[in-house]
Amino acid sequence: MRILVHEFASGGGFAGRAVPRALAREGAAMRAALVADLAATGRYEVVTTVDPRFPIVPPPRVEVVTLPRGATALDGLIASADAVWLIAPETGGCLERLARRVERAGRALVGPGAAAIRLASDKTRLPGRLASHGVRHPDTRVLRRGGGALRAARDVGYPVVVKPGRGAGCDGVRLARSADELRTALAASRPHETSLVLQSYVEGAAASVSLLADGRATVPLTVNAQYVRAGRRLSYGGGRTPLDDRRAPLAIDAAQRACEALPGLRGYIGVDVVLTERDAVVIEVNPRLTTSYLGVRAVVEENVAELALAACFGRLPAAPRVRRRVRFSAAGEIRPDERPETRDSS
Repeated sequence: MRILVHEFASGGGFAGRAVPRALAREGAAMRAALVADLAATGRYEVVTTVDPRFPIVPPPRVEVVTLPRGATALDGLIASADAVWLIAPETGGCLERLARRVERAGRALVGPGAAAIRLASDKTRLPGRLASHGVRHPDTRVLRRGGGALRAARDVGYPVVVKPGRGAGCDGVRLARSADELRTALAASRPHETSLVLQSYVEGAAASVSLLADGRATVPLTVNAQYVRAGRRLSYGGGRTPLDDRRAPLAIDAAQRACEALPGLRGYIGVDVVLTERDAVVIEVNPRLTTSYLGVRAVVEENVAELALAACFGRLPAAPRVRRRVRFSAAGEIRPDERPETRDSS
């Protein structure tokens, strides 16, 4: 089987344009890790795309193709592959559009289809879907062009978070603790976003759940601590895995129910949560490989890429065994986690 790995930020999606630094850093790290894992199986012909500004030193027998500006070269690569593994932000519908291109070409997606990506990435409708499955989610308001943000913030209560209606990770996410800060956040966001949501800020420990999905059921891999800096702009700096916390089962349960609310999720899925004193609040569902993959692949015994492929094609594996604990940076640096275990971290 010939598998094309296309990571948008470092793999040519921004050819001829400036690349957001955080996207390129995390994207290049995920691309390198995924390509290495697929090559390690010895079962696949692997090809990956590259932007010359973000070169890769590939494992033996991995084909690297420089992607020039324009769609023609990528379409040709998609047509030459049996399956395509996309890593791209949901921002502005980017991941969804790429998935539709693969579907139009009649090639298999290693991950959710475009329809499932749309369900998961639309933050204006996600609250209703999660509520229908009893999943806790921040109090959310959709901001319309006519205004109403200050009234919505008063209803929700400060501090509030403003984020794109179709975004990814911490990109474009801003925290406002007052009306003045909210005005600043809106001024920074609105010229670049077609839709915004305003949410209550949930106090607690930032975490994520990495899962495998086959379109219907899910298997948890790990619960991961997230290093998120909550300044006026939220920023992500990696994390550690697995998280040793009495609330980890709550995170897994919430993440699995969130996935049930979004039919069609396949492959590797990430669910961001905040662990409060007694509960797990789902923040968003990421229908793609996430940066936590960098840590997960370092702590489980099996090849996670191989497991995700099996799940995509209807063979949902058992949960793999975790063999160690690590910290990981957003750039892919891995270190042993030597922190003392705390069964009640927060």
